[in-house]
Amino acid sequence: MNIEKQYQEDHSAKLIVEIDPDTMNVYKRRAATKLSSQSKIPGFRPGKAPYEIILRTLGEAAVVEQAINLFIDSEFSKIIKEADVNPGAVGELEAVESLEPPKIVFSVPLAPEVELGDYHSMRIPYEWTAPEQKEIDSTLDDIRRMYAATETVDRAVELGDYVLLDVISETQELNNMGFAALVREEERDSELPYRGFAKELIGLKPGERKAIKHEFPHDWEITELQGKSVDLIAAIKTVRSMTLPDLDDAFAKTTGMGDTLDALKEIVTKDVAKRSQEEYDDRYYVALVEKIREGATIKCNQVTLAHEVEHVLEDLANSIAQENMDLETYFKMRKTTREKFIADEVNPVAKKRLERGLIIEEVVRQEKIIINKDALNAEYDVAMRSLAAQGVDFSKMTGDKQKQARQEVAKEAANRIMMRQAFNILKTVAIGEYKPVEEAKEENTASVESAS
Repeated sequence: MNIEKQYQEDHSAKLIVEIDPDTMNVYKRRAATKLSSQSKIPGFRPGKAPYEIILRTLGEAAVVEQAINLFIDSEFSKIIKEADVNPGAVGELEAVESLEPPKIVFSVPLAPEVELGDYHSMRIPYEWTAPEQKEIDSTLDDIRRMYAATETVDRAVELGDYVLLDVISETQELNNMGFAALVREEERDSELPYRGFAKELIGLKPGERKAIKHEFPHDWEITELQGKSVDLIAAIKTVRSMTLPDLDDAFAKTTGMGDTLDALKEIVTKDVAKRSQEEYDDRYYVALVEKIREGATIKCNQVTLAHEVEHVLEDLANSIAQENMDLETYFKMRKTTREKFIADEVNPVAKKRLERGLIIEEVVRQEKIIINKDALNAEYDVAMRSLAAQGVDFSKMTGDKQKQARQEVAKEAANRIMMRQAFNILKTVAIGEYKPVEEAKEENTASVESAS
């Protein structure tokens, strides 16, 4: 077997395989036997006809075609190994170039290749600061609202009110029937459908409507709304006033978050700081990866990207399924087709997500990150407890399904640990405090020995 390898611009390899005559004859005879066992050849039991009789009866072309299929099934992994290529997906037979000598051509998508560039020279300052007191006070007010007394009022909307309304728009993503909005003094990024919307309702009475025009920024988190100017109507249905409980020790006990107001404030302060830092870390992490991507070289075949596109569509399908909608209905509501939606919106998201994942995988490889078994077990236990709290009962699953589900939980736990370790290393790089894994281990070992 002689193999000629040609690398293609689409990050695939063309393998031209010339099969030696003796090997081809072996597979032709196997093919003939298989075909004769599936066919009726006069005068012979299935599979018992002589080779020459099979050739004359079924035709050499049919035997050769079957022989090539058998050869591919049996020898393809050997071909890949001898060609010394790293496949990223299953290859396919591209052509039978000739029969004398037997020569077949495969197209093999190659596994992605990533060159990170000099990412150790990357510098991005880490500038998270603890939340101000007003953020803590705002969270305390949110907790008080959970225990507030409310009543329906027949008046215009004021600050502090809950408003039940319909949001109506030709832009499907904004339609929301029976939407509840809290009219706060302070505006929040998490406010829906956009920051400052609730204050637009002040002065409106039940039964009244207001036409609103809003332009979303180009970096808006919902892709479909990025840079889009939209018209919507806010139709007020109900206004409810709210009386907040006093912020005292008795209220703290009611929440179950502390026996005293001071204890409640301490818990809230830590929680607000934790969430604030996690949100900052998420943004910082994305910035680090994007900075690396600017200097990286990523080679990827379209087959690999197509797989990521399917993952993005699957995530979207799972998301809209919660609203009892399928993808085809979603495309119709968006007044688009599956092909156009994938080309315009899914492909860019899939490409960015794929590249970020490949970059992290390469960082993990280069930095020789290894998951600690104890850390994995701890992360797995946390995940299992969280699923149990959500009502997931593994004991009700059958053996294979339970095993598969547990493996998925373990896989996700490992990915989270790997991502955290990669992030921590990249953070030390970005702030100029990087140390190789080996050096860091030596320092940790030395500090433990000195402490003992």
